[in-house]
Amino acid sequence: MKIGIPKEIKNNENRVGMTPAGVFELIKYNHTLYVQKDAGFGSGFFDQDYKDVGATILETIEEVYTSSDMIVKVKEPIAEEYPLIKPHHVVFTYFHFASSEALTKAMLKSEAVCIAYETVEDTDGTLPLLTPMSEVAGRMAIQQGAKYLEKPIKGRGVLLDGVPGVPPGKVLVLGAGVVGIQAAKMAAGLGAHVTIMDINMKQLRYVNDVMPNHVVTEFSSEFNIRKRIKDHDLIVGGVLLKGAKAPNLITRDMLKKMRPGTVIVDVAVDQGGCVETSKPTTHEEPTYIIDDVVHYCVANMPGAVPYTSTLALTNVTLPYVLRLANQGWEKACENDKMLAKGLNVVNGKIVYQEIAEAFNWSVDAV
Repeated sequence: MKIGIPKEIKNNENRVGMTPAGVFELIKYNHTLYVQKDAGFGSGFFDQDYKDVGATILETIEEVYTSSDMIVKVKEPIAEEYPLIKPHHVVFTYFHFASSEALTKAMLKSEAVCIAYETVEDTDGTLPLLTPMSEVAGRMAIQQGAKYLEKPIKGRGVLLDGVPGVPPGKVLVLGAGVVGIQAAKMAAGLGAHVTIMDINMKQLRYVNDVMPNHVVTEFSSEFNIRKRIKDHDLIVGGVLLKGAKAPNLITRDMLKKMRPGTVIVDVAVDQGGCVETSKPTTHEEPTYIIDDVVHYCVANMPGAVPYTSTLALTNVTLPYVLRLANQGWEKACENDKMLAKGLNVVNGKIVYQEIAEAFNWSVDAV
């Protein structure tokens, strides 16, 4: 198969869809790899690294798409890429369709096969291709939240771990999934007081068992959220509904209940956000303020640490890329029901229920 690795062109997205090591594995199976010039530069991988393992370097993104049967990316295509995607393409990347009607319509129009990393699902219900980036984003949420709590950037002026004689800051984590647990772990490591909420009691019991005593669990309800936001300094939104739009757990009116300079890091923003006032931002302009509350809503947080993120991503995507390349998408999805759950849009039809529901559209069976 001819496989293309284009350079990511989303704002400040420095990750790349495949490391040279991943390319090496694919070439071992006699696949042809086209890598766009400087595609790996932001992640610390150079054109010569790809050439050394047998890849062909192409100058432009147009050449990569035109030459390839399958496109392996990191982030969803943006508007200038839409015309490059044709019916013969299999596109394997993070799509997060439920958060963008324009993207969904563009991919339907392209009639390509769109396989989303974030909905590939293991037998135990976990999301193996989303997990490593959720781990990165959860840990980064505390790094970024701690920074934006500083007064020069309009935060409350709170040091999360406090100092002797001064109590630590308070962190509220919404969701006890991968993002939430990693955020709680980082915040606890700094010495902050952490409250983590979820509606899944099994998850809360797990958190209660593995976290230190200054991480407390609480059942997630509107009443409890309204109570906690009044005195917590940093709020991390880590709620995920597989393939669907995230629920708004914090509404606009709740911002008035928060203290000025409270920071919200909405990791769920790439699925629409779990805060009503969230809107996607970039690493270039990561924050905005509404009602004196600082919102950090960067939709590609792991893109800020691309070396770590690209290695972690290739570790989990490569086996699936190999299956798709060796067997073709139809046979691979027929043989692997977990990979088949990654099918979101096929030949101009939506085949993933939650995407259709996000826009009140009908879903087509393949």
